Amino acid sequence: MNQPTAQGSAPPHVLVVDDDAGMRAALETSFLRHGWRVDTAGGAGEAIFKFRRRQHALVVTDIRMPDGDGFAVMRQVRACEPRTGVILLTAFGSVPDAVAAMKDGACDYFVKPVAFEQLERAAQQILVRNQASAEDGAPMVGHSPALLRAIQRARHVAATDADILIQAESGTGKELLARMIHRLSPRREKSLVAINCAAFPESLLESELFGYSKGAFTGANVSKPGKFELADGGTLLLDEVGEMPLALQPKLLRALQEREVDRLGDTRPVRVDIRVIATTNRPLEEMVKKAEFRSDLYYRLNVIPLSLPALRERPEDIAELAEYFAQRYAPGSTPTLAPEFLTRLLQYSWPGNVRELANLMRRAVALSCDPIGLEVLEPSELSPSNLGTNQLRPGDSLQSVERRLLEMTLDATAGNRSRAAEMLGVSLRTVRNKIRDYGLPPRSGYVHD
Repeated sequence: MNQPTAQGSAPPHVLVVDDDAGMRAALETSFLRHGWRVDTAGGAGEAIFKFRRRQHALVVTDIRMPDGDGFAVMRQVRACEPRTGVILLTAFGSVPDAVAAMKDGACDYFVKPVAFEQLERAAQQILVRNQASAEDGAPMVGHSPALLRAIQRARHVAATDADILIQAESGTGKELLARMIHRLSPRREKSLVAINCAAFPESLLESELFGYSKGAFTGANVSKPGKFELADGGTLLLDEVGEMPLALQPKLLRALQEREVDRLGDTRPVRVDIRVIATTNRPLEEMVKKAEFRSDLYYRLNVIPLSLPALRERPEDIAELAEYFAQRYAPGSTPTLAPEFLTRLLQYSWPGNVRELANLMRRAVALSCDPIGLEVLEPSELSPSNLGTNQLRPGDSLQSVERRLLEMTLDATAGNRSRAAEMLGVSLRTVRNKIRDYGLPPRSGYVHD
C-alpha cells in the first residue's frame, strides 16, 4: 500500500546501501512497492557520493562493507543532514554494535536475515515522522502507532477543502496538527489565521471574528476586518470552539454555511473563501445533549473529525519527547537523562499531556546539571499517587506492576533491551529473563542480543 502523499508533496527518496547485490535488489523492490524513490549503493564510498548529490529522507545501510562501515556512512549522513533517518543492518549482530548504533543516532537496528515487514514498518514510521516535521516547521515527535495514525489521517484529508474538527485533550498538539494540515493543503500559499474563542468576552469575540465598520460603536473610528476576512483564500483556525457563547453560535453557523460575513454596523455582506479547522478539548457531542452547544453548528463543523492521542495512550513516545525537549531547551548542548529520571517519567500519567512534559523539561534543563536526574523534581511530583488508572492501582500485585513497567520501558526504547536495562537500573540478563518469564511478545526493532 502506497504512503499517502499530500498534494504537491513528492515521494520520499530512500538510499539502500549494501555490498550484496541480491540484498540491494530485494530492498529496492520492497521499498518501490510503497511508492518511494529508491537509490542504491554497493559500498560506503558510493553511498556518501550519492547522498551528497541528493540528500535522502532515509538511508538503510549494511554495517560491514569492504570499503568502510555503516557507522561511517551514518556519521557522514548526519553531518550533511541531521534530519535524515538511518537504519542499520548487519549479519553479525552483537550488543556492543547495537548500543553504539543507537548512541550514534541510528533510528533503528536490524540483524540479518531481517523480516521485511518489520523493516518496512520501521521505515514508514521514520518517513512519516520526518516528513511531518519538515513540512510543518515544528515536529510531531514520536513513533507510536496511535500518533502515526493521527498524522496519516491528517495528511490524507489535508488535500481536501472540507472543514475539520479536531477533538482532543489540552496539551496534545491540536494547533500543531492544524498548522500541519494547512501547510500540506492547496491553501498553503495563503495565511492561516487563528483565534482562540476562549480568550475574548462575547462582545469582543464577535468583532474579532466578523470585523466592524467605522462608527459601528463608540471608539470605532476606522473600519476593521475580522478574522474571517483576514483568512480569505487561506485557513481559519477556530481554537477552543467549545467555548463559543451560545448567543454567537447562530452567526458563526451562517458564516460557515454561506461563506459570507456581516461586519458590525454594516448591511453589506462580505464574501470569503476559507477552509475552517476548529479545535476543542471539550466533548461537543455531550455539550449538544446538554443544550450547551448548538447541534446544527456541531454537525457543520464536524465534516471531517480528527483526534490526537493523550500522552498516556502513547507511553512509548515519552522518552523520545523528553530527549527532544531537553535538546530544544539547551541549545548548543545535548543533555542526557538519568535512567531513574526516565523511569519516573514513564510511570506518570501526564494529565497535562505533551505541554506538561515540555514545561517540566524546560525547568529540568534550567535547574539541573548533566545528566538530568530526580533532583529537578519536587518531593511529591510525578509520584505514584499521581499515576493514571492505566498504570498503578492500590492492590496491584508486584508481579503485574513489574511486567507493566518492563513493557512500557521496552516500548519507549523501541525494543532495545540494552537501553531498557540501563533505564531500569538492572542487568541485560535480568531484562532477558523477565521477558522470557512474562512471555512478552516480540517487538518491532528488538535488538537480538
